[in-house]
Parts: sequence; structure tokens; C-alpha cells
Amino acid sequence: MKQYNVGVIGATGMVGQRFITLLENHPWFNLVALAASARSAGKTYEEAIGSRWLMTTPMPESVKKMVVLDAANVEEVASKVDFVFCAVNMKKDEIKALEEAYAKAECPVVSNNSAHRFTPDVPMVVPEINADHIEIIPAQRKRLGTKRGFVAVKSNCSLQSYVPALHPLRKYGISDVLVCTYQAISGAGKTFETFPDILDNVIPYIGGEEEKSEQEPLKLWGHIEGDKIVSADAPRFTAQCLRVPVSDGHMGAVFVRFENKPTKEEVLQAWKEFHGPAQDLNLPSAPKQFLHYFEENDRPQPKLDRMLENGMAVSIGRLREDNQYDYKFVCLSHNTLRGAAGGAVLLAELLAAKGYFD
Repeated sequence: MKQYNVGVIGATGMVGQRFITLLENHPWFNLVALAASARSAGKTYEEAIGSRWLMTTPMPESVKKMVVLDAANVEEVASKVDFVFCAVNMKKDEIKALEEAYAKAECPVVSNNSAHRFTPDVPMVVPEINADHIEIIPAQRKRLGTKRGFVAVKSNCSLQSYVPALHPLRKYGISDVLVCTYQAISGAGKTFETFPDILDNVIPYIGGEEEKSEQEPLKLWGHIEGDKIVSADAPRFTAQCLRVPVSDGHMGAVFVRFENKPTKEEVLQAWKEFHGPAQDLNLPSAPKQFLHYFEENDRPQPKLDRMLENGMAVSIGRLREDNQYDYKFVCLSHNTLRGAAGGAVLLAELLAAKGYFD
């Protein structure tokens, strides 16, 4: 596979740090540029981070002396790379403007941010689920007036636990889904040291999360129509999202109703057999087995199961019939790996394999 030079915009934040650890030994992507806000620009990465390195693994030696660029200097950053990953902490309209500026500088953007998720011609992709949505990119390039530049995004981190489990069951006609998510503090960019209020506590509100949880699955399951992606009009989703005292790993408690109720054996078989383009293309970050079902009553658990297949697999358990819905079960995914930086790297691998960075 061709090698690509890549940059990380928002390199000093938690997701930016996760990108750096994932790119350290990547077989296709060579990390050559780090960019952040003006206050970090001009410093070495080690100086810019100081005591704020949040990963459990050490900072890679290859980035310590790299000088951080100003993310606002679009032309300078774009000139050094084939594409960028974006994980900035800014207002939504500012993120939209920044990502489009990079695209217009002929620098493709693979974004972890939510700002462009509902831009009609921006693909929001989970590679196992809706890889075909990247085919909207020529329409987006036409709007932007670019030859190479475009923006592609990954979906919300909490969706990555339960939508993959629902996806292979769509053939049975999913009509209603109720989901309660129990979301780790790293989803807010926090650790236990920086978020003492979460200790011995649950916070029953995460701003904007319930709307994303109800609407984003319908875009993932939508289709391309002309120059835009049209969201699916079913099933009906309702969601409740809670922040819980867990470092990493988002759980979902899912209740689902079908038009044609499958047997329990059919559900388990669908999960076991499911694979998508990420597996078929043998992408470097793809889990070999995307969905894992645990027979034990007390699994999956974040502490035990979040790192399954390098944090890129989805764990499922406790499938049983329900007296109001047809079935209920629980799911788990690693929110900063599968749900954030890892999901974006996997999306970039899909785009690379399909020639969109050439």
C-alpha cells in the first residue's frame, strides 16, 4: 500500500493524543505534522503538552521534538501532508469553517468532530456499516470547488456500541429502539484526576448526546440521492445518556422491536457471521471479528472487555426476550478507540484503500 504523510489538528487534546499513539507504528500513515491552537504553536510537542499527557502508554519519542504548528495557518499545515485528522475543541461553526478551509486547500480532512455530521454531502461513516457513503465525495468536491480536498467524519462515540449490534438485524425490520447509554468520562476529555465530581456519582445529562443518539443512526442507514445523503426514516429511536464513573468504554442497554421477530438463535447467528468492508479489505485497524457475544451473565464489562481486538471490536451480552419489546441486550465499545480516534483511522484506511487521497 502507498504511504501517506498525515497531520493531526488538535494534537494536544485527549483525542489528538490518542491519534498520535495509533499513528506511531501505522503501516500506511506517516505522522509528519502536529497542529493546535496559537498558544501551543512554536513549542515542541513535549513542551506544549507539559504534564497533560493522558494516555497510559508513554509519549512516542518521534513526536517529542516535533514543533507544533498553528492550526489556523491552513496553507502551511496543508503543504506538509497528504491529509489530516481533525480533533479540535472549538465552537461548531468555527470547526466547520476550519475543516472546509483545509478541504479547499486540497487537503482532505478525516474528522472526529461533530460539526459536519449533518452536512448533506459529508459522509459520516462506520466502515463496517455504510462504507458506500464515501461515494458522495465527488459531489462534495464539486460544491467546494476542489480536486482532492473533502471532509469525511466518523459518527458519535456512543453509537459505536449499539448501532453495530443492530445493523445485521435490520433484515428483520427494526421498528423501535430504546437505548440507555452509560458513558465513560474520557468521552468528555476527562480523567478521574480532572473530574472529581464523577467519583461516587452518575450524571444523568450529557449535552446534545441524546439528540445525536437518536438522529445519527438514521444518517448511517440512509442512502445517497443525487448530491446529498438522505437519512432513513425508520426505525424510531429514543435515547437516555448518562455519564458514569468509568475511565474508558461506553455501554448501551438496548431494547428493540421488530416487524418480523427473529429467534434468539437467528440473532446470535447474525452477530457471529457479520463482517463488513473493513474486514473484507483487511484494513490494518479492523477487528478480525467485529461483534463478540459473551454468554456470561455479567459480561461485557468495560474493565475486562473494552480492549478487545485492540479496542476496535464491539462486545455484546445478556440477549433475552422482553415483555414490552421483543429483545433486550447490552453492548460495549471503547469510546476513544473504536468510538473516536481509532474509528477515524479506520475510516482513513478505507478512504486510502479506495483511492480518495490520491
